[in-house]
Amino acid sequence: MADFLLELLSEEIPARMQAKAKEDLARLFNDALSKAGLAAQSVETFATPRRLALIAKGLPLATEAVSEETKGPKVGAPPQAMEGFLRKTGLTQDQLVERDGIYFAIVEKPGRNTADVLGEAIPAIIRAFPWPKSQRWGAASSSTESLRWVRPLQGIIALLGNDIVPCAIDGIESGRHSMGHRFHSRGPIEIANADAYVEALRAAHVIVHFSERCTLIRDGAKAAAEAAGLVLVDDEGLVAENAGLTEWPVPMLGRFDPAFLEVPQEVIQLTARVNQKYFVCHDRDGKLANAFVCTANIVANDGGAAIVAGNEKVLAARLSDAKFFWEQDLKVPLDEQAKKLAQITFHEKLGTVADKVERVAKLARWLAEEGIVKGANADVAERSARLCKADLVTGMVGEFPELQGLMGGYYARAQGETDAVADAVRDHYKPVGQGDDVPTAPVTVAVSLADKLDTLVGFFQFDEKPTGSKDPFALRRAAIGILSLILDNNLRVSMRDLITAAAHAGGSDAGIDVANFLIDRLKVQQREAGIRHDMIDAVVSVTHGGDNVLMVKRVKALQGFVTTDEGANLLAGYKRAANILKQSGDDKNSRHPELVSGSDSADGEDTRMLKQVQHDGLGEAEALLLTALDAAEPKAAAAIDAEDFEGAMTALASLRAPIDAFFEGVMVNDPDPAVRAFRLGLLARFRDAVHRVADFSKIEG
Repeated sequence: MADFLLELLSEEIPARMQAKAKEDLARLFNDALSKAGLAAQSVETFATPRRLALIAKGLPLATEAVSEETKGPKVGAPPQAMEGFLRKTGLTQDQLVERDGIYFAIVEKPGRNTADVLGEAIPAIIRAFPWPKSQRWGAASSSTESLRWVRPLQGIIALLGNDIVPCAIDGIESGRHSMGHRFHSRGPIEIANADAYVEALRAAHVIVHFSERCTLIRDGAKAAAEAAGLVLVDDEGLVAENAGLTEWPVPMLGRFDPAFLEVPQEVIQLTARVNQKYFVCHDRDGKLANAFVCTANIVANDGGAAIVAGNEKVLAARLSDAKFFWEQDLKVPLDEQAKKLAQITFHEKLGTVADKVERVAKLARWLAEEGIVKGANADVAERSARLCKADLVTGMVGEFPELQGLMGGYYARAQGETDAVADAVRDHYKPVGQGDDVPTAPVTVAVSLADKLDTLVGFFQFDEKPTGSKDPFALRRAAIGILSLILDNNLRVSMRDLITAAAHAGGSDAGIDVANFLIDRLKVQQREAGIRHDMIDAVVSVTHGGDNVLMVKRVKALQGFVTTDEGANLLAGYKRAANILKQSGDDKNSRHPELVSGSDSADGEDTRMLKQVQHDGLGEAEALLLTALDAAEPKAAAAIDAEDFEGAMTALASLRAPIDAFFEGVMVNDPDPAVRAFRLGLLARFRDAVHRVADFSKIEG
């Protein structure tokens, strides 16, 4: 056994590509080993800005000899079959082995040195590497056949144990020398073996473990802020990005002019984060401080003063731009900005952004006027909707698209709009996907729901639906947002009414498609809450109108019921009844007049008399089930009308023992047609009673 080290040294690898590159290296390496019949005890990968590396522990020094047996034609088969088999195997007929009248080709393959396997695999891995973007370089780059890598490849370390694994690609030969830190190390670094790799590079000021660099940045940035009496704003994404940009990270605190704090703090944080990869800080009261933490890739002789000064100068220029946008945008009222939306196409089939705003404004007003969003003032909802997209044409959002909505809220408040309007403009994009905050302020809910409904219904009407994994208009996200707004705010509304109200003039009727799409998204959304998709199918089959609040309430009650012993047994009884009815040709939800309760019949007195006669002549199991149905049906119906679905399930649970006794005590398919029809009618009534709550045939298991 021996350990293997592979290092691929290059110019700087983009930070965003490093995590995936480690996964790809491990995958390609393991695949190459597997094809050769080898396996390592463990494989660990590393990535820094200048290198991608791998250590495989416990590799055998050679592959095992194997005997491969291939089945051939039968003895006496046509000559053509034998000729084809011999060409395939490369053997002659006298080299074949006959067994039980069949020819077999047996090829003995000797073992191979692992070093030879690796020597062939390394160039293949390099050429097959799936970088998102790669480049050619040097004189050879004039040919499309030349080596491609994310950045110019400079060196290869390939060591099995203490020995170099010979290999080469485009003139780059494997060896045992790496390079340390660009500034803290001079000349090549000799690596003895895999065990020495990590510490040899550490001595050359390179930390190869990504997690260790993250810890240094996270802890160092926090310490730098605390030393200044401040609190670092946590940002794990920024920690990872800085770890991908440095090999020897050194966090340092800098300052900026307090005058910039007049700009909204989100703008400052985004400017620092996106443009410069800086952390920001709060004071002890939670207010944004005029401080930032940058991450250097060097231990400076002056303690970092020059580095900090340079970063302060760069950030000041960025913040000056942001302050300029802020001040200029404030000079133009949102009403004036909104007029420019007529010049922006939302979609060629759906008109301009101004057209969308007009539709959203009318729909938001309707939601308020109809009382669907309770507490929402119709005038305020319409006003909010007419301003909600205006910030799209501002200088700030043009520079930072991530701030859409947020900046509109700031501008609305600054120009004297009410808090309800400003908050609705700010938050109307929410929720953005699963897990995002869901608005609860009535006006915001009305505008947000209107915006998402208009988008979803419009694109479906003009046949721009998601296909497979493609969803260019984020319609799945819009659907999840619609459902979250409805469920979290307990909006009691028919989905049919919402879709109809949001329909676009000139578009096709896509109501059924939209409804089915929303049901599919509901299954996805509720899965995280532990709700099974088959429970939703079971409820959807027996409900109409699309009241999602009511539907989810019923689904949760159903899932809670069927997971109990009573529910499981009732489900088993239902499926047995349904199968018998299906075999008899009665697999629809037909009613049986002779078995309905008196209140359901046009002639209640006659029906009650008929029941009494039937009771007198019935067997015990039949009478028990009929009596139980008479009691359970009205209780379940009343509970459903009161939206007490747990109560409805409890009423159904009373049928468990009678249906079990019925199956044990009678033969449904009695030779007497009248008796058989009566018993089938009992089962149909049992099935129909269950269907008042859910279609149990949709439930798996």
